[in-house]
Amino acid sequence: MPSSTKAMGVLTVGGLVVVTAYTVALGSSGWLWFGWVVLGLITLGMVAART
Repeated sequence: MPSSTKAMGVLTVGGLVVVTAYTVALGSSGWLWFGWVVLGLITLGMVAART
């Protein structure tokens, strides 16, 4: 897996941790979850394009 795809995967997982922590601490934000889903779909697209 190329380094850019690995970096995107790390960013996606880190984003999930941040969004989850924000939700636990301050309550749910639909826009944050929407952003994370978009980031996840982009990451999946990058993985699919490389294989």
